[in-house]
Amino acid sequence: MGIFWNLYQQSQISDHRSRADSLKGRVDQLERELHETRATVNELLHLLEEHFGKDIDGDGQVG
Repeated sequence: MGIFWNLYQQSQISDHRSRADSLKGRVDQLERELHETRATVNELLHLLEEHFGKDIDGDGQVG
């Protein structure tokens, strides 16, 4: 029975490792998407401030 238990544990460890790897990949992807989204929002804010001539984000500057 010991060998079967060892095989079962190795299988569980392998499953957990692959889930952790895929989770890390997903987190990395989400971090990249967040960075791109923030850059897009900042660019849009800059364009809106220039278009309307108003300080929308409250930083004391237009554009």
